[in-house]
Amino acid sequence: MTRARTTAALAVAALAVPVALIAAPVQATPGDTAWRADLSVVDGDDVNVVHHGGALTLRDPDVRVEGGSHGYLLLAERVLGRPVNRVSASTDGAAEVDVRGKVSDLDWTEWTPAGDVLPQAVTTVQVRVTLTGKGARVSRVDLVADSVARTRAATGPLTYRVFATREGLVGGTTANGHVIKSRDHFVALPSRRGLAPRDTGDYTVRVCRTDDSRCEYAPVWDVGPWNTKDDYWNPSSEREMWQDLPQGTPEAQAAYLDGYNDGRDEFDRTVANPAGIDLADGTFWDGLGMSDNDWVTVSYLWTGSGPTGVVSTAGEPLNVRESASTSAPLKGLAANKAKVIVECHVVGETVTGPLGTSDIWDRIGPDHYVSDTYLMTDSEEPVAPLC
Repeated sequence: MTRARTTAALAVAALAVPVALIAAPVQATPGDTAWRADLSVVDGDDVNVVHHGGALTLRDPDVRVEGGSHGYLLLAERVLGRPVNRVSASTDGAAEVDVRGKVSDLDWTEWTPAGDVLPQAVTTVQVRVTLTGKGARVSRVDLVADSVARTRAATGPLTYRVFATREGLVGGTTANGHVIKSRDHFVALPSRRGLAPRDTGDYTVRVCRTDDSRCEYAPVWDVGPWNTKDDYWNPSSEREMWQDLPQGTPEAQAAYLDGYNDGRDEFDRTVANPAGIDLADGTFWDGLGMSDNDWVTVSYLWTGSGPTGVVSTAGEPLNVRESASTSAPLKGLAANKAKVIVECHVVGETVTGPLGTSDIWDRIGPDHYVSDTYLMTDSEEPVAPLC
Protein backbone atom coordinates (compact mmCIF):
# COMPACT_ATOMS: atom_id res chain seq x y z
CA MET A 1 0.00 0.00 0.00
CA THR A 2 1.16 3.57 -0.55
CA ARG A 3 1.18 6.85 1.33
CA ALA A 4 -2.00 8.22 -0.24
CA ARG A 5 -4.31 5.60 1.20
CA THR A 6 -6.73 6.35 4.00
CA THR A 7 -7.02 4.77 7.44
CA ALA A 8 -10.25 3.16 6.35
CA ALA A 9 -8.45 1.72 3.38
CA LEU A 10 -5.88 0.17 5.68
CA ALA A 11 -8.67 -1.63 7.47
CA VAL A 12 -9.98 -2.93 4.15
CA ALA A 13 -6.49 -4.02 3.17
CA ALA A 14 -6.14 -6.00 6.37
CA LEU A 15 -9.17 -8.02 5.27
CA ALA A 16 -7.89 -8.36 1.71
CA VAL A 17 -4.45 -9.81 2.42
CA PRO A 18 -3.78 -12.61 -0.08
CA VAL A 19 -3.15 -16.12 1.16
CA ALA A 20 0.52 -15.75 0.25
CA LEU A 21 0.95 -13.09 2.95
CA ILE A 22 -0.59 -15.08 5.80
CA ALA A 23 2.19 -17.05 7.42
CA ALA A 24 1.28 -20.61 8.32
CA PRO A 25 2.26 -21.81 11.81
CA VAL A 26 5.93 -22.69 12.06
CA GLN A 27 6.40 -26.41 12.55
CA ALA A 28 9.16 -26.25 15.14
CA THR A 29 11.31 -23.90 17.14
CA PRO A 30 13.03 -21.32 14.87
CA GLY A 31 16.68 -22.18 14.47
CA ASP A 32 16.35 -25.93 14.03
CA THR A 33 18.01 -27.00 10.79
CA ALA A 34 17.15 -30.70 11.00
CA TRP A 35 13.56 -31.83 11.47
CA ARG A 36 10.98 -34.47 10.63
CA ALA A 37 7.99 -33.25 8.64
CA ASP A 38 4.59 -33.55 10.26
CA LEU A 39 2.67 -35.41 7.55
CA SER A 40 -0.54 -35.53 9.58
CA VAL A 41 -1.43 -31.85 9.11
CA VAL A 42 -3.61 -31.98 5.99
CA ASP A 43 -5.64 -28.82 5.43
CA GLY A 44 -7.13 -26.51 2.82
CA ASP A 45 -3.96 -25.78 0.86
CA ASP A 46 -3.23 -29.45 0.21
CA VAL A 47 -4.41 -31.42 -2.81
CA ASN A 48 -5.94 -34.92 -2.83
CA VAL A 49 -3.98 -36.40 0.10
CA VAL A 50 -4.98 -37.90 3.44
CA HIS A 51 -3.03 -39.07 6.49
CA HIS A 52 -4.25 -42.47 7.63
CA GLY A 53 -2.64 -45.33 9.46
CA GLY A 54 0.54 -43.38 10.04
CA ALA A 55 1.14 -42.63 6.35
CA LEU A 56 0.34 -39.99 3.77
CA THR A 57 -1.55 -41.44 0.79
CA LEU A 58 -3.75 -40.22 -2.05
CA ARG A 59 -7.25 -39.44 -0.83
CA ASP A 60 -8.78 -40.49 -4.16
CA PRO A 61 -6.39 -42.47 -6.42
CA ASP A 62 -8.77 -41.98 -9.34
CA VAL A 63 -8.36 -38.19 -9.36
CA ARG A 64 -5.98 -37.57 -12.26
CA VAL A 65 -4.01 -34.60 -13.52
CA GLU A 66 -1.56 -34.51 -16.42
CA GLY A 67 0.45 -37.72 -16.16
CA GLY A 68 -1.66 -39.74 -13.71
CA SER A 69 -2.90 -39.91 -10.12
CA HIS A 70 -1.51 -37.02 -8.13
CA GLY A 71 -1.70 -35.17 -4.84
CA TYR A 72 0.52 -33.10 -2.58
CA LEU A 73 0.99 -31.91 0.99
CA LEU A 74 2.16 -28.31 1.40
CA LEU A 75 3.94 -28.07 4.75
CA ALA A 76 3.96 -24.94 6.91
CA GLU A 77 6.69 -22.37 6.44
CA ARG A 78 9.72 -23.03 8.63
CA VAL A 79 11.89 -20.27 10.06
CA LEU A 80 15.55 -21.20 10.45
CA GLY A 81 18.19 -19.70 12.72
CA ARG A 82 20.63 -18.87 9.92
CA PRO A 83 20.63 -18.41 6.14
CA VAL A 84 20.62 -21.64 4.12
CA ASN A 85 20.47 -22.41 0.42
CA ARG A 86 19.80 -26.15 0.45
CA VAL A 87 17.33 -28.49 2.13
CA SER A 88 17.95 -32.22 1.72
CA ALA A 89 15.35 -34.91 2.35
CA SER A 90 15.17 -38.64 3.05
CA THR A 91 11.91 -40.60 2.92
CA ASP A 92 10.67 -44.12 3.46
CA GLY A 93 8.24 -44.12 0.53
CA ALA A 94 7.52 -43.10 -3.03
CA ALA A 95 7.34 -39.33 -2.71
CA GLU A 96 8.87 -36.33 -4.47
CA VAL A 97 10.07 -33.64 -2.07
CA ASP A 98 10.48 -30.07 -3.32
CA VAL A 99 11.64 -26.97 -1.46
CA ARG A 100 11.35 -23.21 -1.96
CA GLY A 101 12.81 -20.28 -0.03
CA LYS A 102 11.13 -17.03 1.02
CA VAL A 103 13.06 -14.00 -0.22
CA SER A 104 10.61 -11.28 0.93
CA ASP A 105 7.11 -10.98 2.37
CA LEU A 106 5.74 -11.60 -1.13
CA ASP A 107 8.42 -13.49 -3.03
CA TRP A 108 9.64 -17.08 -3.21
CA THR A 109 12.29 -18.92 -5.15
CA GLU A 110 11.11 -21.50 -7.69
CA TRP A 111 10.29 -24.96 -6.35
CA THR A 112 13.55 -26.92 -6.30
CA PRO A 113 14.02 -30.67 -5.73
CA ALA A 114 15.22 -31.37 -2.19
CA GLY A 115 19.00 -31.64 -2.18
CA ASP A 116 19.48 -29.11 -4.98
CA VAL A 117 20.84 -25.64 -4.24
CA LEU A 118 18.36 -22.76 -4.01
CA PRO A 119 19.05 -19.66 -6.14
CA GLN A 120 19.86 -17.63 -3.01
CA ALA A 121 20.25 -17.98 0.74
CA VAL A 122 17.06 -17.69 2.82
CA THR A 123 15.99 -18.02 6.44
CA THR A 124 12.44 -19.29 5.77
CA VAL A 125 11.71 -22.39 3.71
CA GLN A 126 8.64 -24.37 2.68
CA VAL A 127 8.47 -28.03 1.69
CA ARG A 128 6.03 -29.77 -0.66
CA VAL A 129 5.58 -33.57 -0.61
CA THR A 130 4.10 -34.92 -3.85
CA LEU A 131 2.59 -38.38 -4.36
CA THR A 132 2.16 -39.72 -7.89
CA GLY A 133 0.61 -43.08 -8.72
CA LYS A 134 -2.23 -45.04 -7.11
CA GLY A 135 -0.04 -46.91 -4.63
CA ALA A 136 2.07 -43.94 -3.54
CA ARG A 137 2.52 -43.53 0.23
CA VAL A 138 5.07 -42.14 2.64
CA SER A 139 5.21 -42.18 6.44
CA ARG A 140 8.50 -40.36 7.09
CA VAL A 141 10.19 -37.32 5.57
CA ASP A 142 13.37 -36.14 7.32
CA LEU A 143 14.85 -32.77 6.34
CA VAL A 144 18.23 -31.11 6.86
CA ALA A 145 19.03 -27.50 5.89
CA ASP A 146 22.55 -26.23 5.20
CA SER A 147 24.49 -23.77 3.06
CA VAL A 148 26.86 -24.44 0.18
CA ALA A 149 28.77 -22.10 -2.11
CA ARG A 150 26.95 -20.88 -5.21
CA THR A 151 27.28 -17.90 -7.51
CA ARG A 152 24.38 -16.84 -9.72
CA ALA A 153 23.94 -13.35 -11.13
CA ALA A 154 20.57 -11.64 -10.86
CA THR A 155 18.79 -11.13 -14.18
CA GLY A 156 15.51 -9.84 -15.56
CA PRO A 157 12.67 -12.33 -16.05
CA LEU A 158 13.39 -15.03 -18.59
CA THR A 159 11.27 -14.57 -21.73
CA TYR A 160 10.62 -17.01 -24.58
CA ARG A 161 8.36 -17.38 -27.61
CA VAL A 162 6.29 -20.56 -27.27
CA PHE A 163 3.09 -22.03 -28.69
CA ALA A 164 -0.07 -21.59 -26.60
CA THR A 165 -3.20 -23.72 -26.52
CA ARG A 166 -6.55 -23.17 -24.76
CA GLU A 167 -7.01 -25.42 -21.74
CA GLY A 168 -10.80 -25.30 -21.29
CA LEU A 169 -11.81 -28.17 -18.94
CA VAL A 170 -14.37 -26.04 -17.05
CA GLY A 171 -15.41 -27.86 -13.88
CA GLY A 172 -12.18 -29.83 -13.72
CA THR A 173 -9.54 -29.53 -11.01
CA THR A 174 -6.03 -28.21 -11.63
CA ALA A 175 -2.81 -29.63 -10.21
CA ASN A 176 -2.97 -27.18 -7.27
CA GLY A 177 -6.60 -27.99 -6.41
CA HIS A 178 -8.30 -25.04 -8.13
CA VAL A 179 -11.70 -25.86 -9.64
CA ILE A 180 -11.80 -24.36 -13.13
CA LYS A 181 -14.64 -21.92 -13.75
CA SER A 182 -16.01 -20.39 -16.92
CA ARG A 183 -13.68 -17.78 -18.48
CA ASP A 184 -11.06 -18.45 -15.80
CA HIS A 185 -7.69 -16.65 -15.61
CA PHE A 186 -4.58 -18.79 -15.06
CA VAL A 187 -2.02 -20.75 -17.08
CA ALA A 188 -0.47 -24.20 -17.05
CA LEU A 189 3.25 -24.91 -17.52
CA PRO A 190 4.72 -28.40 -18.06
CA SER A 191 6.61 -28.54 -14.73
CA ARG A 192 5.66 -28.47 -11.05
CA ARG A 193 8.73 -26.33 -10.34
CA GLY A 194 6.67 -23.27 -11.23
CA LEU A 195 3.31 -24.36 -9.75
CA ALA A 196 1.77 -21.82 -7.36
CA PRO A 197 -0.21 -23.03 -4.34
CA ARG A 198 -3.98 -22.61 -4.70
CA ASP A 199 -5.25 -19.00 -4.62
CA THR A 200 -1.75 -17.49 -4.79
CA GLY A 201 0.27 -15.92 -7.57
CA ASP A 202 3.65 -16.98 -6.20
CA TYR A 203 4.54 -18.04 -9.74
CA THR A 204 3.09 -15.70 -12.37
CA VAL A 205 3.74 -15.23 -16.07
CA ARG A 206 3.22 -12.32 -18.42
CA VAL A 207 1.90 -13.82 -21.65
CA CYS A 208 1.55 -11.57 -24.70
CA ARG A 209 0.56 -11.79 -28.31
CA THR A 210 3.70 -11.73 -30.43
CA ASP A 211 2.93 -8.14 -31.57
CA ASP A 212 2.53 -7.10 -27.89
CA SER A 213 -0.94 -5.71 -28.65
CA ARG A 214 -2.49 -7.62 -25.74
CA CYS A 215 -0.99 -9.23 -22.62
CA GLU A 216 -2.18 -10.89 -19.45
CA TYR A 217 -0.43 -11.39 -16.12
CA ALA A 218 -1.69 -14.76 -14.86
CA PRO A 219 -0.75 -17.20 -12.08
CA VAL A 220 0.48 -20.73 -12.80
CA TRP A 221 -2.19 -23.01 -11.37
CA ASP A 222 -1.87 -26.16 -13.45
CA VAL A 223 0.70 -28.55 -14.93
CA GLY A 224 0.85 -29.23 -18.67
CA PRO A 225 0.54 -29.34 -21.61
CA TRP A 226 2.02 -32.74 -22.55
CA ASN A 227 4.84 -32.97 -20.00
CA THR A 228 5.13 -32.55 -16.21
CA LYS A 229 8.93 -32.32 -15.75
CA ASP A 230 9.84 -29.88 -18.52
CA ASP A 231 10.98 -26.61 -16.91
CA TYR A 232 12.23 -25.44 -20.29
CA TRP A 233 12.74 -21.83 -19.15
CA ASN A 234 15.64 -22.89 -16.92
CA PRO A 235 19.24 -23.39 -18.12
CA SER A 236 19.66 -26.76 -19.82
CA SER A 237 22.02 -28.00 -17.09
CA GLU A 238 19.35 -27.33 -14.42
CA ARG A 239 16.39 -28.67 -16.38
CA GLU A 240 14.63 -31.63 -14.75
CA MET A 241 14.34 -33.54 -18.05
CA TRP A 242 15.45 -33.06 -21.67
CA GLN A 243 18.77 -31.44 -20.75
CA ASP A 244 20.03 -31.79 -24.31
CA LEU A 245 17.46 -29.26 -25.57
CA PRO A 246 18.26 -25.53 -25.77
CA GLN A 247 17.02 -23.33 -22.94
CA GLY A 248 13.62 -21.91 -23.84
CA THR A 249 12.59 -24.80 -26.12
CA PRO A 250 9.70 -26.90 -24.74
CA GLU A 251 10.08 -30.63 -25.32
CA ALA A 252 6.68 -30.75 -27.02
CA GLN A 253 7.84 -28.10 -29.48
CA ALA A 254 10.99 -30.04 -30.33
CA ALA A 255 9.03 -33.30 -30.59
CA TYR A 256 6.34 -31.87 -32.87
CA LEU A 257 8.51 -29.71 -35.12
CA ASP A 258 11.80 -31.64 -35.17
CA GLY A 259 10.87 -35.23 -34.28
CA TYR A 260 12.77 -35.06 -30.98
CA ASN A 261 12.24 -38.15 -28.79
CA ASP A 262 10.58 -39.80 -31.81
CA GLY A 263 7.85 -37.15 -31.62
CA ARG A 264 6.66 -38.31 -28.18
CA ASP A 265 6.29 -36.75 -24.72
CA GLU A 266 7.51 -38.13 -21.38
CA PHE A 267 4.52 -40.50 -21.26
CA ASP A 268 5.27 -41.90 -24.74
CA ARG A 269 2.27 -40.16 -26.28
CA THR A 270 2.52 -38.78 -29.81
CA VAL A 271 2.72 -35.00 -29.49
CA ALA A 272 -0.07 -33.41 -31.53
CA ASN A 273 1.01 -29.76 -31.22
CA PRO A 274 4.11 -27.83 -30.08
CA ALA A 275 2.48 -26.26 -27.01
CA GLY A 276 4.68 -24.98 -24.17
CA ILE A 277 1.85 -23.28 -22.25
CA ASP A 278 -1.90 -23.79 -21.75
CA LEU A 279 -4.16 -20.77 -21.22
CA ALA A 280 -7.41 -20.80 -19.26
CA ASP A 281 -10.41 -19.62 -21.26
CA GLY A 282 -10.52 -16.10 -19.81
CA THR A 283 -6.81 -15.60 -20.38
CA PHE A 284 -7.14 -16.93 -23.93
CA TRP A 285 -10.28 -15.07 -25.01
CA ASP A 286 -10.44 -11.96 -22.80
CA GLY A 287 -6.86 -11.27 -21.78
CA LEU A 288 -5.19 -11.89 -25.14
CA GLY A 289 -8.19 -11.74 -27.48
CA MET A 290 -7.16 -15.02 -29.15
CA SER A 291 -9.51 -17.06 -31.32
CA ASP A 292 -7.19 -19.98 -32.09
CA ASN A 293 -4.03 -21.58 -30.71
CA ASP A 294 -0.99 -19.50 -31.62
CA TRP A 295 2.52 -18.41 -30.74
CA VAL A 296 2.90 -16.07 -27.75
CA THR A 297 5.70 -14.41 -25.80
CA VAL A 298 5.94 -15.54 -22.17
CA SER A 299 7.92 -13.89 -19.34
CA TYR A 300 8.37 -16.09 -16.26
CA LEU A 301 8.22 -13.27 -13.71
CA TRP A 302 9.58 -15.18 -10.69
CA THR A 303 12.90 -15.57 -12.52
CA GLY A 304 13.40 -11.79 -12.44
CA SER A 305 14.22 -9.40 -9.66
CA GLY A 306 12.77 -6.19 -8.21
CA PRO A 307 9.92 -5.15 -5.91
CA THR A 308 6.64 -6.96 -6.40
CA GLY A 309 2.94 -6.53 -5.74
CA VAL A 310 -0.03 -8.90 -5.71
CA VAL A 311 -3.13 -7.94 -7.69
CA SER A 312 -6.03 -7.57 -5.27
CA THR A 313 -9.53 -7.35 -6.77
CA ALA A 314 -12.95 -8.78 -5.98
CA GLY A 315 -12.09 -11.68 -8.26
CA GLU A 316 -12.33 -10.25 -11.75
CA PRO A 317 -9.08 -9.39 -13.55
CA LEU A 318 -7.64 -5.87 -13.40
CA ASN A 319 -7.43 -3.70 -16.52
CA VAL A 320 -3.87 -2.88 -17.59
CA ARG A 321 -3.63 0.57 -19.23
CA GLU A 322 -1.16 2.18 -21.62
CA SER A 323 -0.74 5.16 -19.28
CA ALA A 324 -1.82 6.31 -15.79
CA SER A 325 -5.50 6.90 -16.60
CA THR A 326 -8.67 4.81 -16.63
CA SER A 327 -9.40 6.23 -20.10
CA ALA A 328 -6.02 5.20 -21.55
CA PRO A 329 -6.01 2.40 -24.15
CA LEU A 330 -6.39 -1.07 -22.71
CA LYS A 331 -3.24 -3.20 -23.01
CA GLY A 332 -4.60 -6.34 -21.40
CA LEU A 333 -5.45 -7.80 -18.00
CA ALA A 334 -3.82 -8.79 -14.72
CA ALA A 335 -5.56 -11.70 -13.03
CA ASN A 336 -6.56 -11.50 -9.38
CA LYS A 337 -3.72 -12.93 -7.21
CA ALA A 338 -1.12 -12.44 -9.97
CA LYS A 339 2.24 -11.32 -8.59
CA VAL A 340 3.83 -8.65 -10.76
CA ILE A 341 7.18 -6.86 -10.78
CA VAL A 342 6.82 -3.12 -10.08
CA GLU A 343 9.34 -1.40 -12.35
CA CYS A 344 8.60 2.19 -11.29
CA HIS A 345 5.69 4.50 -10.45
CA VAL A 346 4.08 7.68 -11.82
CA VAL A 347 1.49 10.20 -10.62
CA GLY A 348 -1.73 10.03 -12.62
CA GLU A 349 -5.50 9.90 -12.30
CA THR A 350 -6.82 9.53 -8.75
CA VAL A 351 -8.48 6.16 -8.34
CA THR A 352 -10.39 4.52 -5.51
CA GLY A 353 -9.80 0.79 -5.35
CA PRO A 354 -10.04 -2.03 -2.80
CA LEU A 355 -6.89 -0.76 -1.03
CA GLY A 356 -7.88 2.90 -0.76
CA THR A 357 -7.61 6.08 -2.82
CA SER A 358 -4.43 7.18 -4.58
CA ASP A 359 -3.03 9.00 -7.62
CA ILE A 360 -0.07 6.59 -7.79
CA TRP A 361 0.12 4.21 -10.75
CA ASP A 362 2.64 1.38 -11.02
CA ARG A 363 4.35 0.35 -14.24
CA ILE A 364 4.47 -3.44 -14.30
CA GLY A 365 5.75 -3.94 -17.85
CA PRO A 366 6.50 -1.99 -21.04
CA ASP A 367 3.72 0.66 -21.22
CA HIS A 368 1.70 -1.40 -18.75
CA TYR A 369 0.21 0.61 -15.87
CA VAL A 370 -2.16 -0.31 -13.03
CA SER A 371 -3.49 1.76 -10.17
CA ASP A 372 -1.53 1.27 -6.95
CA THR A 373 -4.87 0.88 -5.15
CA TYR A 374 -5.11 -2.62 -6.62
CA LEU A 375 -1.62 -3.84 -5.72
CA MET A 376 -0.83 -5.32 -2.31
CA THR A 377 2.82 -4.68 -1.52
CA ASP A 378 4.98 -4.97 1.58
CA SER A 379 5.14 -1.18 2.08
CA GLU A 380 2.83 1.80 2.60
CA GLU A 381 5.16 3.86 0.40
CA PRO A 382 5.77 3.31 -3.30
CA VAL A 383 7.99 0.25 -3.61
CA ALA A 384 9.71 1.40 -6.82
CA PRO A 385 11.25 4.76 -7.85
CA LEU A 386 9.62 7.35 -10.11
CA CYS A 387 9.67 6.39 -13.77
